[in-house]
Order: sequence, then C-alpha cells, then structure tokens
Amino acid sequence: MNLSQQEWASQLEADTNAVILDVRTDDEWNEGIIPGAILNDIYKGQGFIYKLEELDKSKNYYVYCKAGGRSAQACSIMKQMGFENAYNLEGGFMNWEGEVAQP
Repeated sequence: MNLSQQEWASQLEADTNAVILDVRTDDEWNEGIIPGAILNDIYKGQGFIYKLEELDKSKNYYVYCKAGGRSAQACSIMKQMGFENAYNLEGGFMNWEGEVAQP
C-alpha cells in the first residue's frame, strides 16, 4: 500500500506494532536514515529474501528507499511472502521531511 509522506509519518507515529524497513544500499544508508530503521538491501537478491524470512509477519512494516520504486517492489514481495501490512513511502527518502539520523 502506497502512503504519502504525511500519511506514512502519522500512521507510523501512532503504530505500536511498527517496524521501519530501509531497502536501500549500504552507501545510501550511510547518507542518513529514518530513526529506528533496519537495513535490508533489496539489491542483495536472495539475501534480501532470507532476511525477510527472519522478520515477524505480525508486525506492520513501513518501507522506504531513495525514491519509492524499490520500496514499492519490496512491499509487493512481502505481500507475496505473507506479510499482511507493508506500507510504501511514496517519494522515498529524498522527499522525506521528518527526522533523519546517522546510522
């Protein structure tokens, strides 16, 4: 499910069962992250899938990348794997206006 920056941030803030998932590369991750995010680089192929398999499917996942394309793809993969709630950040990190942390 695609959410606007504002929808994504406000829903995340109110969600006590939330996990923030960053699907960018290590280099992109090092440029700054949304606080509390965990990294799982979608470009790692099967490694990406293995890491997804370790996650709790009962959680709500807030997924982002740089521009929104890879995170939309990640949400689609997660749905196929049985994750009920995966939310894509439209516009990605480059349009993010919320808090940013250094990993």
